[in-house]
This record gives sequence, structure tokens and C-alpha cells, in this order.
Amino acid sequence: MAILLQLIASGVAVGMIYAAIAFGYQLTFATSKTLNFGQGEALALGALFGLTLVPFIGYWLMIPLVLVFGFALGAVVERLGVRPAVKIKSEYGWIMATIALGIIFKNVAENIWGRDDLKFPSPLPETALQVGGVRILPMELLIVAGALLMMLAVEIFNRKSIWGKAVVATSNDIDAAGLMGINTQKVITLSYSISAMTAAFAGVLVAPVTLTGATMGSVLALKAFAVAIIGGLESGLGVIVGGLILGVAETLTGFYISTGYKDVPGLILLLVVLSIRPVGLFGKAVIKKV
Repeated sequence: MAILLQLIASGVAVGMIYAAIAFGYQLTFATSKTLNFGQGEALALGALFGLTLVPFIGYWLMIPLVLVFGFALGAVVERLGVRPAVKIKSEYGWIMATIALGIIFKNVAENIWGRDDLKFPSPLPETALQVGGVRILPMELLIVAGALLMMLAVEIFNRKSIWGKAVVATSNDIDAAGLMGINTQKVITLSYSISAMTAAFAGVLVAPVTLTGATMGSVLALKAFAVAIIGGLESGLGVIVGGLILGVAETLTGFYISTGYKDVPGLILLLVVLSIRPVGLFGKAVIKKV
């Protein structure tokens, strides 16, 4: 039982990282029905940018600057990769454009920081805490708390601020929002900025427990996309539940079966959900009238 609880605790920490990145997918899809397939590179750039700042200003003061960096990066992706494709009503142009920008960002990161993985200093002690027979790293607690606080902050922003309400209105009906005087183009840009900002923040959360490098976000972003599909691309709660399911399933499989098969449960779950409920566990099916 102690081992099982240990594995679940580790899986929750991993799952919340997946959920934080998947939350970014959900933000852009809600407003524009498009996705940033360069989310992994946004995560890696956020971590590498934070690694550069940490020796000078420390971990905690570094975080606001990384958030600003991620926010600006998302605006660049939307302006260069998504807006031109949406403007000409291209169904697939934004896919290739965001993938291309992700590759460019990765190459830029490799030329600035190199191809070798780097150690990110932990802001918290690396000695595990003993909680009811379960050993938990302080950084794992910070990952869970940070991811939840970030998603909560975005939800509060959407509910309480003018721009947040514009995001909600646009996600509900972009045409009606435009007719009501909302600048939907700026709202879409904002959603991309917040999406990349959450990815950059996830990068500095996970970096102290992994190695930091230009390719660190590739696998994480792919699994986060699976989480978004499993939970529902239009459901914030869905990405949290999907992330927890996938994170725990991976750790249990890696321990009880083999680390070589730890990715299998998530893929099986993804296939099952797509077969039974294509909109995701918490997604809502929409009937379009023609």
C-alpha cells in the first residue's frame, strides 16, 4: 500500500504538468478552434530563459519575467503562424505554421543554449518529505500547487476582468461576440499569449526535477495533447482529470509492468475515448444546423 501511494503521489505531480500544458491547448481551441503545436517549444524556451535569469535574480523573481516572455512568445506565434491562415480561411495552414515555428524556436534554443541538457537549480530542498509513509519531494508539491494556482488565476481572469469576459464570449460564439463589438482578433491573440505563458510557467515548474534543454518539451507537449483529447478540448476540468489519469497510469505501469510500456495506457485510453466519446470525457457535443 505504501508503494502504491508513493506511485500515485508521483503520478499526480506528473499529471499536473500534463494538465498545465493541456490547459494551454484548451484556451486557444475555445476561442479560435486552432491549436499551437509549438507548445513544447514554448515550455522549453521558458525553462531555458528562466535558467539564464536564475543566477542573477533567483527563482522566485525569475517567474514573473518568464511569464512576460511566454506571453510575448504566444503573441508572436498567433501573429505569424495563425492569423494569416485564419484570414484566408485555410483549414490546415495554421497546423503547419505552428509546427514550423516550433522547429524554428527549437533551433534558436539549440544555437543559444546548446544541445546538451542542463541542470536547473531547485529553489526548494531536494530532501524528500515523509508524509504518512509516502516520500514526496518538495518540488513535486510545488508543481501541483503551481499548476493549480495558474489554472485558477486564468479562471478568475476570465470571470472577473473585461478581457476575460471577452474571451468567454468569443469561446461561446465568435460571430455573436464580433457583432457585439468585441475585437475577436485581439481576443484570439490574447488566448495564444496566455496559452504560451502557461507553457513557459510549466517549464520552470518541471525543470528542477528534470534536465533542461531545447527538446525537453516535445514529449510533454505530445502527452498533454493526448490529455486534452481525453478530458475534452473545451473543458478546463477535463484537462485536470485527464492529466491525473494519465500521470498515475504511467507511474503504475512503469513500476508494476515495465518502464518500456509506461506510455501504452495513455495511448490505449486515448483510443478508447476517441472510439466511444470523441469530444472527450467532459466535452460537449455540438449539433450544427445547416
